[in-house]
Amino acid sequence: MMDLHEIHITVFGTGTSQGIPVIGCTCSVCVSEDDRDQRLRSSVMISAGEARLLIDVGPDFRQQMLHNGFDRLDAILLTHEHNDHISGLDDVRPLNFRQKSDIPIFGLPRVLAAVKRRFDYVFDPDYEYPGLPRLEMVALTPGKTEIAGVPVEVIHVLHGPLDILGFRIGKFCYITDAKTIPPDQMPRLRGLDTLIINALHRKVHFSHLNLSEALDMAAAIGATRTFFTHLSHDMGRHADVEGDLPDGVSLAYDGLSLSVPL
Repeated sequence: MMDLHEIHITVFGTGTSQGIPVIGCTCSVCVSEDDRDQRLRSSVMISAGEARLLIDVGPDFRQQMLHNGFDRLDAILLTHEHNDHISGLDDVRPLNFRQKSDIPIFGLPRVLAAVKRRFDYVFDPDYEYPGLPRLEMVALTPGKTEIAGVPVEVIHVLHGPLDILGFRIGKFCYITDAKTIPPDQMPRLRGLDTLIINALHRKVHFSHLNLSEALDMAAAIGATRTFFTHLSHDMGRHADVEGDLPDGVSLAYDGLSLSVPL
């Protein structure tokens, strides 16, 4: 286990499954010239000592790695199996070549099974091709574990009726696509310095927190600072929404860089 005093968070993306701008949309958010309103699919990179842990690997993964200047990856942690959280997996191939190793993929057994179905060519023993991604599948369940030498606490979250995962490292926690957090998981979220959690838009949604619900959840968790992610263009422009938020709560944006003491 690494002797860590601080971790660094790079926010790769803060958009929903469509991203922002949305194809063909001319709303004020999608045509905004504010860089904070241009949102790739949601993901964060955690730098903990020499380790690089990515949470979710959506369709913008290649662009996100290049734009943020990362050239290695020690593990991918999957919140769940929806396409905007896993569809960039084929683009780990340059990292396989560079690091001369498989990339471990951590997730619920159900999620890993879905990955194997969707990327069946990667796991087909009869399909021999030297340029395939090399992935090591590692099942997770809620509780404490260690990934690439980094202590990680796996949080049980509900995305509507779907069991998904959040991840806590030290005083940082990342939760996305949540609608509810079971009461028995709330003690695991005490004492946070920094929380990133989803807030889809202002209307009620069956499987995502809306803005009002996310504010209530942030207050219940009580982190020193909270950032909202997985934002729809229906939320409004970054500059306008920021004015509606209480002290200690902000919208995350692509490229946001955070240091969190452990």
